[in-house]
Amino acid sequence: MTAPHDDHIPVGGQPEGSHFSIPPNAKLLDTVQLAEMERSCRAWAEDSPRLDVCRSRQRILLIFLLIRHTGAKLHEVLELRPQDFDPEGRVVRIGQGGVSRAVEIPDDLAGELRAFLEAQAMPLEEALFRVDPGHVRRKFYERAEACGLPRDYGNPSALRRSRSVELLRGNLPLLVVQKLLGHSTPNLTAALLDVSEEDMQHAVRRHIDRENKRRTSARNAFFGKIVEIAKGDIQSEVVLRTLGGLRISSVITNTSLKRMRLKIGTFVTAEIKAPWVLIAGSADAAENSAENRLQGTVAAVNTGRVNAEVLVRLSEGTEICAVITASGLRRLGLKVNDPAWTLFGAYSVILNVE
Repeated sequence: MTAPHDDHIPVGGQPEGSHFSIPPNAKLLDTVQLAEMERSCRAWAEDSPRLDVCRSRQRILLIFLLIRHTGAKLHEVLELRPQDFDPEGRVVRIGQGGVSRAVEIPDDLAGELRAFLEAQAMPLEEALFRVDPGHVRRKFYERAEACGLPRDYGNPSALRRSRSVELLRGNLPLLVVQKLLGHSTPNLTAALLDVSEEDMQHAVRRHIDRENKRRTSARNAFFGKIVEIAKGDIQSEVVLRTLGGLRISSVITNTSLKRMRLKIGTFVTAEIKAPWVLIAGSADAAENSAENRLQGTVAAVNTGRVNAEVLVRLSEGTEICAVITASGLRRLGLKVNDPAWTLFGAYSVILNVE
């Protein structure tokens, strides 16, 4: 994994006439890097034969996920109590007293919190995460280094800062982001007087819904960051890394590359039409020229008189739909739960800029 960029980057989502930029020395992770760190945390949390160790590591994982998705401070997360969660409403209330704020969280995190709460069965007023802050920081540093990042990019403050920039890049208004993260300086407080909690939750809910679609991946669509560009005389090959860690290759014209202003680090969505996807059994996957070869499991088969629709679910959750002939399906002999490969050429991948 490459180290974070320290470019001076303008960020969208501000009121008209305003401008937000990232200082050159800011320690920030982008969306794909945050996803890689999350995968590292999850793999570590499950990598022990001892149940008590797994439970302890799960607390660290949940603390990471809460900071990553709410932008809360470490001490705010460690102070959370069971009564501060509303998993059904996808809301966590951060901070205590009259300065608390309700923050939306993604569906999958709400589900994990619900399962964790059911397993703990502790009093509503008791702190849920009784973990030493220094221990949490050390584990975050270790997970950052495991991803190939400088250890201080795993600092809770860096994660909080990364979330704020991620929200701004998602066109969430600056005033809403400031209130969401609990900024309390006098000038910011005065500027936020006209932003109600209802308005804040509505704006955040829209952003969370967009993120949920990216994380669950719509059929035949991948969201990710461009990591390689090989420019030719007429066309260029563009490679992106998805949130699930997949590499998807696309070939587009140099005119499109320039018009879309694509460069390494740009976030795009890659789409593939179902008739352009080929299906292969395990023995046939290697002997072909397709630039994109993704292994998965057959999730559904819908057979018609002339053609058939085959749905393959990849290991990271994305579903790929292919439309093939009925005779081709009979020749492959595929059925639900069989292993299969989805194959599509780089020329079949359409890129859309976020």
